[in-house]
Amino acid sequence: MEAMDGFTYISNRVKEFYPDQQEQHYASILSYRLGGKDPLDGIGVWKSEKGCPHWIYVTYGFTDLYDEEDDDFIDEDDSRDNDDFNDEEGLRDNDEDNYEDNDEFNDDYNNSEDFDDDCSGYGFELTFRLKRSAEDNDTPPVWPMNMLQNLARYVFSTGNVFASGHHLNGNGPLALDTNTQLTCLGFITDPEFGTIETVNGSMVFLEAVAITHDEMDAMMCWSGENFLNELCRQIPYGIADLSRTTLMCQPDFRSAWEQGVARDGSSTSLIYLSEAQATLKGNIGSLILGAGHIVQVVTLIKARLDKDRKFLLQNGDTLIGFESSKEAKLYMDMDNGVFVIAMTKDALNEFCQLLKPHIGIYTMTTMPLTIEVIPTNIRDSEGNIVETIE
Repeated sequence: MEAMDGFTYISNRVKEFYPDQQEQHYASILSYRLGGKDPLDGIGVWKSEKGCPHWIYVTYGFTDLYDEEDDDFIDEDDSRDNDDFNDEEGLRDNDEDNYEDNDEFNDDYNNSEDFDDDCSGYGFELTFRLKRSAEDNDTPPVWPMNMLQNLARYVFSTGNVFASGHHLNGNGPLALDTNTQLTCLGFITDPEFGTIETVNGSMVFLEAVAITHDEMDAMMCWSGENFLNELCRQIPYGIADLSRTTLMCQPDFRSAWEQGVARDGSSTSLIYLSEAQATLKGNIGSLILGAGHIVQVVTLIKARLDKDRKFLLQNGDTLIGFESSKEAKLYMDMDNGVFVIAMTKDALNEFCQLLKPHIGIYTMTTMPLTIEVIPTNIRDSEGNIVETIE
């Protein structure tokens, strides 16, 4: 029997579920392997009638597709140009250090985790499912392919990998020139293809699930995997429908989310906020937060501290930590450079009830802390202010 390469393992896995189909394969004109700008060697597209008629896009290139000896011709010192991140339709770029000021990738802080030596390449390939329309029943839309290539550019240029439960802010509609509310992605193990072993190691098929911005915020306040599993109960297979609105307005879904947050707390331990600042003079502290982040920050802090889990805000070198304590106090953790706000249950409840998503000064009575809420400026990819939240 002829040995299979990485390509064959991937396509054979999909064929197990769609045996009567021939994959529509879209190969890169010139891949990274040959010095081109496209990280992925190709993207396969399949039709599915499950859930509702939809396209399934499957990447080839995050894992090792060739035998090691086939890679000898690649120049390891080849300088690949990642400045053209936005040449294609899909996700847009912005400053890397800002969280809610709509940077390109608002990933969980632990996305740069080491990947298993037994994995093939980065250990995953991405899938994306898009509802089919009568107009594109024979030819799949191109924008998801460009989006997937942009995701690959991010991974290849930073080394940060995706895993089940991670999320990403696309900084605008996932499909450009549309008014879709789907602006973000959540990642979960593909419900059909799962995990497989290949000749080059193990790999998982990760589905990129299109979500709205407020769904991403809600996902961060719970467990990412639990949130996406609940979403897939409402939207089978997590199929992207550009016309859909947020699930957070549906009573049944919101109730399930609220119960999940109360039961499980949040798995998000750190977020980046460009406005976050803190000072400590003596035993009196002051905290600055942006109006556009108050609702999310309050929900996250309560979800973490209620389960005795620490939470961290970061703005450049500024680190602000929140932790539960039997004594309300403020102090500097000099070893880690963290301004720590230790809260009793009474202080936590006051903090959550006191803060409002409007500019102003809020003074706590349960601990010597004053919070100033300032405007949040939302910027486009060129740094221009497109909205101010006060």
